[in-house]
Amino acid sequence: MHTSFRSLTGTARPLALAALSIAVVGALVAPASADASAFQLKENSAKGLGRAYAGSATAGGDASVVVNNPAAMSELKGTYLQADVTAINFSAKFDGSAHDVLGRPISGGNGGDAGTTLPVPALFFATQVSDRVHVGAGFSVPFGFQTEYDRDWVGRYHGIKSKFQSLDATLSASFDVTDNFSLGASFIAQKTSAELTSAINFNAVGLGIQRGIGAQTAAGVAQIQAAAAAGQISPAQAATMIQAAVQQGQAAAAGVAAVTPPGVDGYARIKGDDWGYGWQLGGYWKLTANDKLALNYRSKISHRLEGTGNFTTTPGYDLLLANPALASSIPPFSHTTGTADFTTPAVVSASYWHQAEKFGFGADVAWTKWDVFKNLTVNYGNAQPSTSEKYNWRNTIYASIGGDYYLNDKLTLRGGIAVDSSPTYLATRSPRVPDSTRKMATVGIGYKASEHFEINASYAHIFVNNAHVNITSGTGDTLTGNFDDYGNLLSLSAMYKF
Repeated sequence: MHTSFRSLTGTARPLALAALSIAVVGALVAPASADASAFQLKENSAKGLGRAYAGSATAGGDASVVVNNPAAMSELKGTYLQADVTAINFSAKFDGSAHDVLGRPISGGNGGDAGTTLPVPALFFATQVSDRVHVGAGFSVPFGFQTEYDRDWVGRYHGIKSKFQSLDATLSASFDVTDNFSLGASFIAQKTSAELTSAINFNAVGLGIQRGIGAQTAAGVAQIQAAAAAGQISPAQAATMIQAAVQQGQAAAAGVAAVTPPGVDGYARIKGDDWGYGWQLGGYWKLTANDKLALNYRSKISHRLEGTGNFTTTPGYDLLLANPALASSIPPFSHTTGTADFTTPAVVSASYWHQAEKFGFGADVAWTKWDVFKNLTVNYGNAQPSTSEKYNWRNTIYASIGGDYYLNDKLTLRGGIAVDSSPTYLATRSPRVPDSTRKMATVGIGYKASEHFEINASYAHIFVNNAHVNITSGTGDTLTGNFDDYGNLLSLSAMYKF
């Protein structure tokens, strides 16, 4: 087998590198979340969720404005400590099929329910330090998701487990410029981490090697024919040499096929993380005694994710690696490092609230600049060529309306609806982010136990349009079908005013 493989040097590199790059690229990127598109999260206020986040910065009495719009802290008279937690239950079920580069069906099931139930915590502190100045601090999770499919599902070459989160620590301050207008600013420190896994189709890698053998054999035959035409060798010698070259190529291809049969997979697990820093600016207007408006800009935050990759190969592929003639032409799929630049997007939001004696109602609109995520380039630590994956996501709009009804001095009822577009579309959608346009219906209740202590609870159901998928991996495996998604959110909070 050692002799048969000698002629392979350099022929299998492009496809084999693609197999490695698709695993590392998929793992270092942050590619479902709850009520916001892609992997964006809005879950930092049980009170806000009850009205679908309408009036998120203008309804008043909610310390989450520390991270949502610092200028709105001007409404928080005194000192506040608030803790929120939201349980996110997200379901994603696939229905479809997959085939390899030769059109052969890929075995496996539909992956089960790839969704999960995860808690999303938030903590806020805000205090008034003078008549016109407020400061605050907050901890929140603005981006995050987790999906996990059965390990042997048909889309395993596109992803098995995907976990991503960004944790924000925010310091905010506001200043009352006039009695009716305030400005606020925040400094944001963000820790982003990712963990993703996928299967590696070593049969497809083997097919690429066999094609390389065929190409090199054809090139050798052409050289022999050219030599015969130039009179350098006799026709009889040429025929003998061509026959030997073809036999050697066939033997090498047969050997590769024998050790990389269909259905024999490897496994890739990648982890990466990084700290990044950003800021936000907010404005808050009291338009009338009963109407308020807030605008906020949150900056993008750039990261260079640094990660490690661990790979499980197969005994047959290990035989290929043991051949010195191949060691330099195919990736080892061994422990390596990698870096990838990634940016969480900028967000522009507007919040309006009208206050009446027995009720209040409001609206929110947010624009997320997802087009910053155009591609992902991975640079490897073991001297492999860098690779790039195109995403070209679109910008999104989140819009909601909702309100409060004050049943009495202690009890408040809430409700709201929202719609959120998705940055993904058929050409860019993957099973790691089985996302589509979302609609949300919410209800909530608040209880003011005393002048100092208040608790809130909210529930939301997320309706998601069918997410169509038609995607091909770097090893030529195509996944086609639809995702049926939905989400449920249950949020609780407690706020104490000193």
